[in-house]
Amino acid sequence: MAAKDSLLQLITETSTNLPPDVRRAIKKAQIQEEFGSRAALALNTIVDNIVSAEEDVQPICQDTGMPTFIVHCPVGFNQIQFQRDIEEAIVEATKLGKLRPNSVDPLTGKNTGNNLGEGVPVVHFHQWERDDVEVKLILKGGGCENKNIQYALPTELPGLGRAGRDLEGVRKCILHAVYQAQGQGCSAGFIGVGIGGDRTSGYDLAKEQLFRPLDDVNPNETLAELENYIMETANRLEIGTMGFGGKVTLLGCKIGVRNRIPASFYVSVAYNCWAFRRLGVVLDPATGEIKQWLYRDYEEKLQRPENAFSTDGAIVLQAPISEEQIRSLKVGDVVLIKGEMHTGRDEIHKYLMKHDAPVNLNGGIIYHCGPVMLQDDDGTWHVKAAGPTTSSREEPYQADIIEKFGIRAVIGKGGMGQKTSDGLKKSGAVYLNAIGGAAQFYANCVKAVKGVDLIEEFGVPEAMWHLEVEGFPAIVTMDAHGNSLHKEVAEDSMVKLEDLKDPVFAS
Repeated sequence: MAAKDSLLQLITETSTNLPPDVRRAIKKAQIQEEFGSRAALALNTIVDNIVSAEEDVQPICQDTGMPTFIVHCPVGFNQIQFQRDIEEAIVEATKLGKLRPNSVDPLTGKNTGNNLGEGVPVVHFHQWERDDVEVKLILKGGGCENKNIQYALPTELPGLGRAGRDLEGVRKCILHAVYQAQGQGCSAGFIGVGIGGDRTSGYDLAKEQLFRPLDDVNPNETLAELENYIMETANRLEIGTMGFGGKVTLLGCKIGVRNRIPASFYVSVAYNCWAFRRLGVVLDPATGEIKQWLYRDYEEKLQRPENAFSTDGAIVLQAPISEEQIRSLKVGDVVLIKGEMHTGRDEIHKYLMKHDAPVNLNGGIIYHCGPVMLQDDDGTWHVKAAGPTTSSREEPYQADIIEKFGIRAVIGKGGMGQKTSDGLKKSGAVYLNAIGGAAQFYANCVKAVKGVDLIEEFGVPEAMWHLEVEGFPAIVTMDAHGNSLHKEVAEDSMVKLEDLKDPVFAS
C-alpha cells in the first residue's frame, strides 16, 4: 500500500508542480522578452498558471498525455506487483482529477475512463546493482508529442538544403525540428535528441534525454558543444512563446547518441512543451516509502505577475456575436469572452460534419479544449483544468463547420491553415489563440458548466461541454480579412532558418 501511496504522490506532484530547473528556464525567458510584447504576455500567463496549479494542487495542463515511467530496481524486485501499484495509483489520480482520462481504444474509439488500457501507462523496467528503487515519470501532452519528428539521413530540408550523414546533417535536422514545431507544441519548448539507433530505439533515446536535468553538462564534448550551439541558434528563429514571435523559442536541448547500422542514420527529436512535467523519487523497496525526491535539489519560486494577461483596451465578445463585430476585429486584438462557449475537439468536429449540433451554434464560440472534469454526488460538473488543444487537427473540418452552423469565433492554440483562413474570410469568423497549457488560468474563467452532450459516445475529453465564462482572454491571430499571425511568423522564421544553412561544424 505504501508504494501505491508514494506513486500517487509522485503522479500528483508531477501533474501539478513544475520542477525547479524548468521554473528557472521559464523565469530566464521572462527576462529576455520585450515588456508588453505578445510573447511577454503569454509568458506572464504561463507563470500565473504555474503558481495557481501549485497553490491549488491542480493540473498545470489538462493534457495528461501518455504517462511514462522509467523504473530502476534491484535484482529480484517484484516488477509484476509494482506494475499493479502504478496502475492503481494512476486510477486513483484520475478519479481525483489530477489526470485527465486519456486512454482510448484505437479500434472502437472508446475512452476507458481511468487511464488504463492496452499498453497504458507506459512502464520501462531496468535492473541495477543498487538496493533502492528509482521511479521517474514524465507527462508529455499530445500537442507536443505530435511535433516529435524523425529524420533519415541524407535528406533535403526546407530552408536548409541537403542534410548529409555527418554532424552538419544532424545540426540541420535539429534546427528544422524546432522550426516545424512553431507554436503548435506550446513553445517555448524543450527538445531531446537521439542520434543513431534504429527507428524505435532512436525515439526512445530522444525521450530519455528529457529526463536529464536542464543544467547538466553532456559528458560527450562534441554533444555538449552541439547542445550549446542549438540553444543559442534556435532562438534566432524568433518563433517565440505560442508562436507569437519573440526572443525565446527553445528553453532546453539535450542530445544522446547510440550506434547505428551502416544502412540507417536516424536523427530523432522528442519535442516537449513549456509544461515540462517530469519528476522522480527514490523508494525503499521493502516499505515503498519515499526516501528522496529527484529534480528537487533546491527550491525555485515564481512570483505571480500582476495583471498576467493585460486586457487594457480588450474587446468583449458575447455570443451570439454579429458578423459586423467580427469583421471589425484584426490580428493582434485582445478579446475577453463573456457568456457561453462550447468545447469541441476531434470527435466533435467529425460528428458535426454529418449531424446537427446538439445546441444552437449560430453566432457562437467553439473552444478546442478537452477539459479535466469532476462530478459531485449531486451530478454537478466542475472544471478542474481547461487549456486549449492544438487546433491544426481540426483543419480538415473547421471551415465547413463554421459555414454550416454560423460559428463566429474559434478558440485554440497553434493556429490553423489556409483552408480555415479562407473559411474565416468567407463566413465572417475569427480564430482566437489562447495560451497553451494554461489550464488553471482558463479554468478560473469558467463560472459554471451548463451541460454536456455526447459524453457517453466520446468520453470526457472529447465531449461537447457547454461552459459559462467570464473574462476569458485570447488574442486574434487569424481575422476575417485573410490575415494570419501564424503564417507571418512561419514565413519570417523560414527566412531566418535559411540564414543558418552554411556549415558550422567540420565534416
